[in-house]
Amino acid sequence: MSRLATLACAGVLLLTGCASDVEGDATGTEPAASAAESTSTAGADSTASEASVDVPEVLDFTTETVAGEPFDGADLAGRPTVFWFWAPWCPTCRAQISGVGELAATYGSEVNVVGIGALDEREAIEEFAAEVSPDVTLLADPEGAAWRHFGVTAQSTYLVLDESGTELESGYLDDAELVALVDDLVG
Repeated sequence: MSRLATLACAGVLLLTGCASDVEGDATGTEPAASAAESTSTAGADSTASEASVDVPEVLDFTTETVAGEPFDGADLAGRPTVFWFWAPWCPTCRAQISGVGELAATYGSEVNVVGIGALDEREAIEEFAAEVSPDVTLLADPEGAAWRHFGVTAQSTYLVLDESGTELESGYLDDAELVALVDDLVG
């Protein structure tokens, strides 16, 4: 079992033990779904004529975009995804802005590129996000709920998933390593 899966399982067990009769938590995230519930069709615009896409458990999360719009991780299903976990005060994260923007501009038609800002106040997350390419989907996670969902404990972390939601890489990657991984992924 991958380290991420082990951490996610431990987190679910911990949260289950601390559960109350209130659905969700103060951060607005939904409780974890069972494996049977984590399969659905992706995207609010799906129609009966479109093929359904299985939503892997790793993409079973909700949060908000930096602009304050609701975001459902299930909408990422069926395509490879690069998650970039950053903090506004992190110099390494700041140095990665152009590389992540170029990655999204180059591969955005084939790969989801999602930045998740945390470890600071929402205002600081929004200010940092204003410097990031609009090609990157940017999520605000000031309470760290999405980071906990993925088992991320440090910035700057990348998490690369293939189209089925299988983890290919997690941790620090320099720009060249990330581009090579994504290039191999889309082949």
